[in-house]
Amino acid sequence: MIVRGHERILVQGITGTQATFWTERMQAYGTDVVAGVNPKKAGIIHCGVPVYASATSAAADLELDVSVILVPPFSVKAAAIDAIEAGVPKLVIVTEHVPIKDVMYLLAAARDAGTRVVGPNTAGLVTPGECFVGLMPAFEASIFQPGPIGVVSRSGSLGTLICLNIVGAGFGESAFIGVGGDPIIGTTTRDALEMLDGDDRTQAIVLVGEIGGAMEERAAESAYGIVKPIIAFIAGRASPSGTRMGHAGAIVLGDKGSYASKHRALTRAGVSVLDTPSEVGPALQEVLQ
Repeated sequence: MIVRGHERILVQGITGTQATFWTERMQAYGTDVVAGVNPKKAGIIHCGVPVYASATSAAADLELDVSVILVPPFSVKAAAIDAIEAGVPKLVIVTEHVPIKDVMYLLAAARDAGTRVVGPNTAGLVTPGECFVGLMPAFEASIFQPGPIGVVSRSGSLGTLICLNIVGAGFGESAFIGVGGDPIIGTTTRDALEMLDGDDRTQAIVLVGEIGGAMEERAAESAYGIVKPIIAFIAGRASPSGTRMGHAGAIVLGDKGSYASKHRALTRAGVSVLDTPSEVGPALQEVLQ
């Protein structure tokens, strides 16, 4: 999912401390936040926008393109279903530690309704120079600048490091897609690669992965059909079997989800796999030439 500057944003849980902080940063960057949701504070103005009791009631008054969900884990299912029933076409679920059964339920509901979901446990989406939704520091000029490189990352911190190196090498980003680090998520790494391959602003793609799960291996399957060059960095190269990284989905069992498995699948698909994030600049210069 790529978010654009003209899209109208709803923030569910807007009055929370973190939600308030990031809503203000989104607005300062140019993101069009038009309303928020908190059932207990409906009717007030917060961060300069009206607060509604539900996404459904907000949608009755306003056109909404994206809902950013920043509510506690056990409230995510209800918030997501509310947004889906309100007809919001895109959901960005920032919250982590959402119960798996709740994620399965809301993703099934989203699929039936034709709603696209990023997350749970996503750092968010950034379109440099236009807008961002979530927790990424789009406002830091040393990390995000408009440019031709699309970035897909399971990790917000690793994605930030890669983007820092991209900008430091004289490039910029067309879009950042944080898919999230949970075992079950809406938009996968494979989905994000295909989105960026179809994006006119993107000339090359950087994939930021980590050990655990099989998202990178599945993404490698689609890489054969992607026209644009792909560069990858996979964290956890030196980790032994059974190591858990910082995300719920990052667990290695035997060879499945291991660094070797991901490296092998990606290189077979023609993807250049970097040893360190600092190599991304020279690698991009080579593929774009």
